[in-house]
Amino acid sequence: MIEMIYKELHSHKKVVESVIDELQNYIYTACVITTDTLAQGKKVLLCGNGGSAADAQHIAAELTGRYKTDRKALPAIALTTDTSALTAIANDFGYKRVFERQVEALAEEGDLLIAISTSGNSKNVIRAIKKAKSMGCRVIGLSGKDGGRMSELCDLNIIIPSNDTPRIQEMHITIGHIICQSVDELIK
Repeated sequence: MIEMIYKELHSHKKVVESVIDELQNYIYTACVITTDTLAQGKKVLLCGNGGSAADAQHIAAELTGRYKTDRKALPAIALTTDTSALTAIANDFGYKRVFERQVEALAEEGDLLIAISTSGNSKNVIRAIKKAKSMGCRVIGLSGKDGGRMSELCDLNIIIPSNDTPRIQEMHITIGHIICQSVDELIK
């Protein structure tokens, strides 16, 4: 068991070091896009499946509530939380459209979609990205592996240099926290 714990922690450390070496400028750009969006009075929409859905909800909660410092509440919506909308849309239009329909209903030009997919290929996330772009929204992707289709569609796709889903997800929430810290520092 000790060996397994060591291997998991060492694997995490290796990915963190890669992110530090390779992705700092991308994370900086994501912070700028997010803070600019919120400073202009626009909102942040977030989506993802499974663990990525949990990350979307977590980041939205940090923005509407607070991350580390008291500041005004900011408009952020996780498109993963409304079970009535999710099940109605999935039933009527198919699961591939659950985020796309919500983007169509809730997004406005100038808003930001943060799309999260470890593979970068989740069909419902891809459809949400396309809809957001068609409506004049900016899109930040958080992905892994080779970035998938999100690389060609997002304004910025932060690709975690790993093929290991748990390591990718750990870095996604870390990046989400860094974005929230930038919001705390720049938006009062």
